Amino acid sequence: MLENLYKQIVMDHYKNPRNKGKLDAEGSIQFPYKNPTCGDVMVLYMTVDENRNIKDVKFEGEGCSISMASCSMMTDLVKGKSIEEAERLIGVFTDMIKNGELPEDEDELGDALALSGVHKLRARHNCSLLGWNGLDRAIKQHTH
Repeated sequence: MLENLYKQIVMDHYKNPRNKGKLDAEGSIQFPYKNPTCGDVMVLYMTVDENRNIKDVKFEGEGCSISMASCSMMTDLVKGKSIEEAERLIGVFTDMIKNGELPEDEDELGDALALSGVHKLRARHNCSLLGWNGLDRAIKQHTH
């Protein structure tokens, strides 16, 4: 039952991605990222304000339903959050995918919790982490 609901959430994000498109705002960060294991690609666009909050974030990309849905979920989750909070959420999501650890507060990951079953599918780990890894690298390269 829960698995069906999770599949519906993933497919909804895949078919109706949130925050998809370019961000042309002045001073915005543009960060291309490619999954070397399957060829999925995305470009992350992000603006960070003077208080180190992610003011806006969008993505463009091509890939499987898991990678594109995960990018949509990630942008939805981190928009408006501080860089520090985004980094913490990257860690929580990565632990869930790689180690099967569900967050203590299950609401914390929002719709991204629907990808918890990917933990059992080792070959799909990089798909679900595409956007998150791209965000992590973009933050490290542009804000530290």
